[in-house]
Amino acid sequence: MIHVVLYEPEIPQNTGNIMRTCMAAGCQLHLIEPLGFKLSEKHLVRAGLDYWDKLKLTVYPDLDAFYAQNLGGDFYYFSTKASRTYTQVRYQEQSYLIFGKETKGLPEEIVYGNPERAVRIPMREGLRSLNLANSVAIAAYEAARQMGFPDLR
Repeated sequence: MIHVVLYEPEIPQNTGNIMRTCMAAGCQLHLIEPLGFKLSEKHLVRAGLDYWDKLKLTVYPDLDAFYAQNLGGDFYYFSTKASRTYTQVRYQEQSYLIFGKETKGLPEEIVYGNPERAVRIPMREGLRSLNLANSVAIAAYEAARQMGFPDLR
């Protein structure tokens, strides 16, 4: 199973769309607090439609707790500051696709401290970033494609 990790997400609609993508793609979702919203917020719930019972969700109080509970994970850090593209990676069953908050991305010490694990989604020069929900969808489905779309029809 592919794991999608959101580090301190801020916008409930993005997270709701990501939840729906995770349910459709068969990914587990991990949220690292603090969150910029409550999990009961109507925009979040609406974006997830009626798929909530199919979502595998874990919430962590901080990054250290996430790492402590996912020892030995195959971590990939998505950032516009990375030099490798997301398609240059061979994703595994237990890969964790880690994305930063909408306004700041991942902390630079994570990205620059893990250059062989930092990846980016190519885009035109002069643009700052893609929407978080779109980035997650691109990455999750590339990982699923590489593994032959397990459990997807």
